[in-house]
Amino acid sequence: MFTSVPSSTTKAQTLTAPPDFDPLDLLSIFEPAQQITVVARPEQAALTRYLQQVSTKMGGGFRLTLKPEQATPDILDHQLRLPEAAGKTALLTDICQLVQWYADLLDCPQVGMRLEVLTHAMCPRFHVDRTGIRLLCTYLGPGTEWLEEAFCHRDALKHSHATLEAFHSALILHPQGVRQASPHALVLLKGSRWQGNDHAGVIHRSPQIQPGSTRVLLALDAIW
Repeated sequence: MFTSVPSSTTKAQTLTAPPDFDPLDLLSIFEPAQQITVVARPEQAALTRYLQQVSTKMGGGFRLTLKPEQATPDILDHQLRLPEAAGKTALLTDICQLVQWYADLLDCPQVGMRLEVLTHAMCPRFHVDRTGIRLLCTYLGPGTEWLEEAFCHRDALKHSHATLEAFHSALILHPQGVRQASPHALVLLKGSRWQGNDHAGVIHRSPQIQPGSTRVLLALDAIW
């Protein structure tokens, strides 16, 4: 369950997009046939170095509910209490920017935020989320994987299978249909609860994580 952030009179900071990134590219997720939108972003080296240093001190991560106007580095820092190290401000600033963009995109009054720290695949089975539109950004480790529609047998989702391998064998028509997002890319996933999308939704899964490695994932969900 998400925990609410106390309201604040602090105004949201004006944050700018990094070079070579246009947030308007996210709008393609609203095309009726579009089930996933992936927008690559340049990796922020300071942010990556920060998480490489402190991810083992972050437990399993954090969950919050934020109003868009509460998405400021000061408020987020107060709530998360992230470990101190160079690059923390870069992470807080980027998360706040993404919360603001996502809230504008979905026109929602609140955003459920999860910052997951993972040492194993959270959802290794290909599946469709029972959500509207979710935003994912992998800050550290391997990115989210998805299956292109042309390379899947969607009916396999409706049946039980003896093993995970048997399920994926029935679902995946060719391994070249499995795609993976790059680190820091923004991934918008349309789920089965989006209007008119009852029998659709992007088929995706969490990537495998090498032993001894860590994945840090940001997930945003609209709350009305």
